[in-house]
Amino acid sequence: MNVSVPASAPTTAETLRSALGGLLDGLPPKQATAAVERLISNYRGTIPTDTPVLRDRSDVAAYAAYRMPATFEAVRSALDGLAGAAPRWAPASHVDVGGGTGAATWAVDATWDGPRTTAVLDWAEPALALGKELAGRSSSAVLRGAEWRRAVIGTGIALPDADLVTVSYVLGELTEPARRAVVAEAARAGQAVVLVEPGTPEGYLRVREAREQLIEAGLNVAAPCPHDGTCPIEVGQDWCHFSARVSRSSLHRQVKGGSLAYEDEKFSYVAATRFPVTPVPSRITRRPQIRKGLVQLELCGPLEQGLTRATVTKRHGGLYKAARNADWGDAWPPAGTGDPQDPQDA
Repeated sequence: MNVSVPASAPTTAETLRSALGGLLDGLPPKQATAAVERLISNYRGTIPTDTPVLRDRSDVAAYAAYRMPATFEAVRSALDGLAGAAPRWAPASHVDVGGGTGAATWAVDATWDGPRTTAVLDWAEPALALGKELAGRSSSAVLRGAEWRRAVIGTGIALPDADLVTVSYVLGELTEPARRAVVAEAARAGQAVVLVEPGTPEGYLRVREAREQLIEAGLNVAAPCPHDGTCPIEVGQDWCHFSARVSRSSLHRQVKGGSLAYEDEKFSYVAATRFPVTPVPSRITRRPQIRKGLVQLELCGPLEQGLTRATVTKRHGGLYKAARNADWGDAWPPAGTGDPQDPQDA
């Protein structure tokens, strides 16, 4: 997404990469690779569990080095969606549920300025210890002052009230009763709730179910959806997800055998609030297709409109230039460029 963030955001990302540097020093490469491969299977949501996924220091180090940058970028993109729908709002308190080593906490720090109290809750003490260590290397007083607290993430969870509750890459680790309990408690405790899952069909279904649960609890959908109605996607035919660009570490290249300096993290998310928001008119749901003299955009629009395709040509002037610069996940149309209903191919 291309929603603007504070100038500090690139510095936060760079600081995180720097803090992660050398984390695997002394850990045999084969051990790091084995830990990453096991964690990937959990990340993809194939092994629901009632126990922590991160078991020891080697697990946590491998997770942080391999997954933390991607989680940070995905959560930051989701938070951009919330910030775009509530541009004059900023959280003064934040609870990160199942926060592990704190990627979502770093993402919140990259999105909003100002003082903030932060609590990171997780059931894996090694993850909390490493998260606190990494935060201590940050120049941010908010990150350095965060509270890292052990908590069972599941049925019976009790959260402190907060302006913002984040739950990222957690629901797929839980059984269905535990998922519903965590979402219900996040809805009760948070003025704003942001849920992020892998951008797989299964991850989307978890987000879709959580979205319905948040709406039933009285929250307003802020992003990515333009409305609070039923998702127009036919289950089994497609799924809603987005993409964030991530700089690849040496461990990424080692495990995946790739040579590119980046990869694209696919994720699904929902952001919902108890205060008024202004959702986008429509959201671009696929990478724009640029052809000679035209751009095709796949859109999710207002409730009565649903899923549509817009074909924007040179005759549309400024709207055409905006379409050529648009990206997957962006609002459409950009402010001041034209009517979203013109042009449309239903």
